[in-house]
Amino acid sequence: MDGGDSCLMKILVVEDEAKTAEALRNGLEVEGYDVRVARCGNEASALLQSGDFHLILLDWMLPGRDGIELLGEFRRRGQNTPVLLLTARDAIEDRIVGLDSGADDYLVKPFAFAELLARIRVLLRRASREDPFRLQVSDLYLDLGTRQVRRGQDAILLTPREFDVLLYLMRAEGHVVTRAMLAKDVWREPNRSTPIDNVIDVHLARLRKKIDEGRDVRLLHTIRGVGFLFGTKPAATPDITAR
Repeated sequence: MDGGDSCLMKILVVEDEAKTAEALRNGLEVEGYDVRVARCGNEASALLQSGDFHLILLDWMLPGRDGIELLGEFRRRGQNTPVLLLTARDAIEDRIVGLDSGADDYLVKPFAFAELLARIRVLLRRASREDPFRLQVSDLYLDLGTRQVRRGQDAILLTPREFDVLLYLMRAEGHVVTRAMLAKDVWREPNRSTPIDNVIDVHLARLRKKIDEGRDVRLLHTIRGVGFLFGTKPAATPDITAR
């Protein structure tokens, strides 16, 4: 899908009402999600065929093909991404139609954004039992569904940006990650008119302190003049430091 290899959880919002779609996009991005918006069924269908999403927020009433028709098409293709159906229809019969059509959950408009976030977390946790949304390197654990991190039995509190950086590094375990890669894929600045290397270094220093300080095994290593490497330190690599 467009946007490159983002390390964030990807959510597709299918909503034709511009203000609602933008409010959902802004709110979810603040929470650390990677959001794409489709304004009609055809646009949503194209996005669903061109890329993978971790969750879909689907409005029932859409121009052209409605949400139920799109949902049926999606399920017939064998795609099992969690779908949260958003609609003003609140009759029991409508809920049954939505769930029977393949929706994983149903939320009636208007709704509180906090409830939407809670339902999203539940669906992502449920999906994480089947999909590889939980990462582990040594005794460091990261849960994408809940966005929680722990080292051994200790919970580690990270900012949204620190979480995204850690996720990117863990997915690249054992491979060098350059500052240019982090700028492009995490900070989303592929064409940097002003270098953000100092900003990246500050975030990496804070992240290293949170996950490695006081630990016998260091996981975040600096390769001088190259970038960073995540994982247990290779014994035969003399130019890697854990400074």
